[in-house]
Amino acid sequence: MPLVPLLPLFHRFNREHFNGALVVGSQPLLSVRWSDGRLRKTAGFYRRGLRVEASQGCEIVLSRPVLELLPQTATESTLCHEMIHAWIDLVLQVNEGHGPHFRSRMSAINAAQRQFQVSVRHQFPVPKTPPRWWAVCPRCGLRSPYQRRVDRAACRQCCDRHYGGSWHGSCVLVYEPAYQEA
Repeated sequence: MPLVPLLPLFHRFNREHFNGALVVGSQPLLSVRWSDGRLRKTAGFYRRGLRVEASQGCEIVLSRPVLELLPQTATESTLCHEMIHAWIDLVLQVNEGHGPHFRSRMSAINAAQRQFQVSVRHQFPVPKTPPRWWAVCPRCGLRSPYQRRVDRAACRQCCDRHYGGSWHGSCVLVYEPAYQEA
């Protein structure tokens, strides 16, 4: 399927799901663009900081290689997912990944429409690379593959089950190298 222009979708989703909060006047608070073709491991991302080329200092980038052959709903769900990250950062001014604010907004968007579903992780056909690390929960023993170590990451299942969804030090993941056989 040919790639669709992202800005009209951004403005529509901003009106429908974010009460216009990601725009001042008619200007978006961030830039939205397709990748140059090098982004092949993920469908998209939101970022802010000095490395961002956009004048606003934050941007959403969607992967041309991953999304161009998929139905438009894949582009819509990915854009909306990244807009949730932008909303949490720019409007709520909270530093959060896929935590309670993200999940609450995701649920509200999914309940409000049926064209696509926003999820925490997509199931698009992306080439898999073997993990560099195994993250192990010291409490339940759950092993999860990771490409990089994440400081203070905790087992969501144990935090939900034992601490009402709050982060707890007893659930902090321990990393083991995932050795590749030569």
